[in-house]
Amino acid sequence: MFKNRLLKPEFWDISKPSIFSLILLPLTIITILINYIKKLKVKKKFNIKTICVGNIYLGGTGKTPLVIKINEILKKKYKTYVIKKNYKEQIDEQDLLRNKTNLIVSNSRTEGLKKLKNSKKIVAIFDDGLQDKSISYNLSIVCFNTLTGVGNGKLLPAGPLREDLSELKNYDAVFLNGKKDLKIKNIIKKHNNKIKVFSGYYYLKNKKNFTRNTEYLAFCGIGNPNNFFNLLKKNKINIKKKIIFPDHYNYNSNDINKIKELAIENKLKIITTEKDFIKLKKFKYFNTKITNIDFKLNEEKSFKKFLESYL
Repeated sequence: MFKNRLLKPEFWDISKPSIFSLILLPLTIITILINYIKKLKVKKKFNIKTICVGNIYLGGTGKTPLVIKINEILKKKYKTYVIKKNYKEQIDEQDLLRNKTNLIVSNSRTEGLKKLKNSKKIVAIFDDGLQDKSISYNLSIVCFNTLTGVGNGKLLPAGPLREDLSELKNYDAVFLNGKKDLKIKNIIKKHNNKIKVFSGYYYLKNKKNFTRNTEYLAFCGIGNPNNFFNLLKKNKINIKKKIIFPDHYNYNSNDINKIKELAIENKLKIITTEKDFIKLKKFKYFNTKITNIDFKLNEEKSFKKFLESYL
């Protein structure tokens, strides 16, 4: 029904490398060379305090919700700004951040920093950017999702990793999104025994808007769709049909019509994420429920203290 959809390969997240992964293994030399060239860049230092939240696992690790949470924590004491490089396919994330933070979108991250006045009371929080080696960040945080962990542990395109796990030695903290998982924590500590590890999880703020006796068609175009579906299941929202689109998917009228047809045919209500809904506002007469989520920190006090130690 839904064509031209490129989704993340399933073999990326099989712990034991599959035949497809082994075939693609020689091509990881391209990723290795790109990363090596990036490291040759001279890191620029700025008088503004900087925090970078990113990932080395490609997509769906919860970095944007963590950026929003960090902004929420620090804005009580500092003038905070979120800086995001301008990628046209990430308009959904930009709009989400714009609604909740002081967002600066620029063609380069250094350009974004230059828009700020030098001040000890200003903190720039970068949504993504760990692979940008041109900036010396005061604090760098790597996000993982415990549902997928480190995948098969291989570099792109044989696996989902942008950088080798050995690069964890160059970062200050890891944030685990989802259920507590000692296995992934041990993998991380194996590569950097001194790195700080924090964790958190999504929770549904508008749970009261959903009734148990209602049946839904759930769809999304996010990096890790199982986060969304598991959240619905956890809150006992009755999902009868699921549709998965690629991350940052740009919906068209044909997609919307087919979603509506499928819902009507099966007598289902429609539900999606807040991030997806941003892209749906242009479509008239499309009624859908939205999950309003927030991020809960497991070690909030220690995490706040940790942030302050770098500012």
